[in-house]
Amino acid sequence: MPWGHTKIAMETAEFQVLTGEPVPLPNSAGLHARPAARFAATAKTYQCTIELVRGVDHVNAKSVVGIMGFGTQMGDPLQVRARGVDAVEAVTVLTDLLRKGCGEESGPSPVALQEYPAQVVCATHFGATVPSFQGVCAAPGQAVGVVVQFRRAGIEVSEVGGSPSLERLQLHAALDQARGQIETLQSAAGSAVQAKILEAHLELLQDPGLIDGALHGIAIGKSAAWAWQAACTASAQHLESLSGSSNATLRERGNDVRDVGRRVLMLLTGAVPTSFELPDNAIVVAQELTPSDTGAFDRSKLLGFCTISGGATSHVAILARSFGIPAVCSMDPRALQIRNGTRVMLDGDQARLLSEPTDAEVSLVEQQLSRKALVHAQQLATAQSLAMTKDGYTIEVAVNVRNAQDAQEGIANGADGVGLLRSEFLFDNRDSEPLEEEQAKAYAAVADALGPQRCLVVRTLDVGGDKPLRYLPLPPEENPFLGMRGVRVGLEYPNLLRTQLRAILRTAGRARLHIMFPMVATLEEFRAARNILQEEQDRLGIAPVQVGLMIEIPSAAVMSSQFAKEADFFSIGTNDLTQYTLAMDRGHPKLAGKTDGLHPAVLKMIALTCEGAKTHGKWVGVCGSLASDLLAVPVLMGLGVTELSASVPVIPAIKTLVRRVSLQECQQLAFEVLEMGTAAQVRERLTAFSKTIEE
Repeated sequence: MPWGHTKIAMETAEFQVLTGEPVPLPNSAGLHARPAARFAATAKTYQCTIELVRGVDHVNAKSVVGIMGFGTQMGDPLQVRARGVDAVEAVTVLTDLLRKGCGEESGPSPVALQEYPAQVVCATHFGATVPSFQGVCAAPGQAVGVVVQFRRAGIEVSEVGGSPSLERLQLHAALDQARGQIETLQSAAGSAVQAKILEAHLELLQDPGLIDGALHGIAIGKSAAWAWQAACTASAQHLESLSGSSNATLRERGNDVRDVGRRVLMLLTGAVPTSFELPDNAIVVAQELTPSDTGAFDRSKLLGFCTISGGATSHVAILARSFGIPAVCSMDPRALQIRNGTRVMLDGDQARLLSEPTDAEVSLVEQQLSRKALVHAQQLATAQSLAMTKDGYTIEVAVNVRNAQDAQEGIANGADGVGLLRSEFLFDNRDSEPLEEEQAKAYAAVADALGPQRCLVVRTLDVGGDKPLRYLPLPPEENPFLGMRGVRVGLEYPNLLRTQLRAILRTAGRARLHIMFPMVATLEEFRAARNILQEEQDRLGIAPVQVGLMIEIPSAAVMSSQFAKEADFFSIGTNDLTQYTLAMDRGHPKLAGKTDGLHPAVLKMIALTCEGAKTHGKWVGVCGSLASDLLAVPVLMGLGVTELSASVPVIPAIKTLVRRVSLQECQQLAFEVLEMGTAAQVRERLTAFSKTIEE
């Protein structure tokens, strides 16, 4: 049994205290807002009281603010302690969630970005001396534009309240309204990063520490607005007081509390949001920016921003990187004195803001930006054409999407269709399963964005492992990555699968519909899922659609010839295929860097898949991260992949690359790398090949 336990002198299960085994925290930046929100949300699904324990210290595991304020760091030994009727399951599930990093993807910590001391220096550029403000790189890139100083209007709050019962009603009404606002923003989020940040904000809205603090203030005669503001300010100040830690993330979490706090406060007071129109080519300078501020800016006019507060791990920095614009944080406060309209150069790479740069300086940067823009414009100009190799073979370049907005953006950037619709976005962050009508409407919107001539590949619900659902009580597992995942969950809960399949099938005719099942390991699993699909097709009277499976498990790759007799297509999920082939958890803090999809063993699994498919005339796509890696594209083509489903920004570049190579030389390249022994050797050869293409 993976936990020790102590019984209080009562025999009922409600008074049994269980403590899980210590888990070294794998998160490189500790339990910041997003993993803390994930942990608290899971804890709230249990009736028992739950604490997160570190030595003699402990905190309410259902409180996002409490977990963030715990000041955890990578390697901290954490335990889960629970008391109540469902304590056994809670300890097991939450301990495993900690071990998996609370669903946070591993990778280089943003703190690793180069830091520069905040100061003002005089930099010499082409013989001229100009003010240069140094800071910390939040997002790379360069931009030349005009300064826009961002100031947020204050909110007047009355301290004295009415009757406590009325003030409580007003508080809960504002919290509900704020939740609706955030859920609306989340449904329209422009990126997965932004959606996850908003998910953390939803958890803050129901944080017991914040709500209890506000209710205490109301109980002693304060207004709901005053009590809520006081609770949020106290929590934010506590988080920001952790600045003595070596982990910069700890002192940035207060910004999320202030952001959520301000949203509710505006609803309580009736304050009108600040009207803020950006001019063209705006570079925003601010004391601080919240995710709400950043998300509200007109992206067509925003070139970059810099803040006096914050760091490279803040949510605003993460958003800047997802937007693809430069950003600098931890600026000297004197940057706030730069006049509106002043021409500046923002250099995210060197973490500096150059005020009134010389014409020569601007010219040099603009030349570099122009070259990049010209290349992108050239790629975009031909992006709507087919990607055909020099020797006449066509590669379909599709896009990975979550919703109709993603699909529209992909088509605008040249996508030939949707190679992966992640249906999980409909099932996440809610307390009950989405109804068939809601699902059908969402799938139809994606199909309508494509039209009847383009391909739409919908993956059925892929949960389990590191992707639990609140309303789907999967049993605790010693190793959930080898347990109830993907298609197995659908087969275990057939009504859930049937409802989704009916909703998907209702889009037939709006686009060229394909349905694929995730995490298939055996023929029996595929046949069972396909039979359920066939029954629902017959029930709806819909003509047969293309049916395929994800190749993510080595057994499916090895058995690809047998699968190809019964499936219409394969789509390779290189992320999971890599971790299962190499037996390395891609979220492991020490092994993640070695889980390289270009390892020869993984490439051989892809080769096996393509060979098996070719035997029966079936096509193979790749929808994992390798499809978006320009270095990997030629070798994937050489192995036999004929469809690549990638992220939006790289679609034009992929199509341009395909046109510059011949299939024959890609096949020769694949033959060479399959004989290599290490991922490093493969990358070296592919890099050399890439240079020959550019020349």
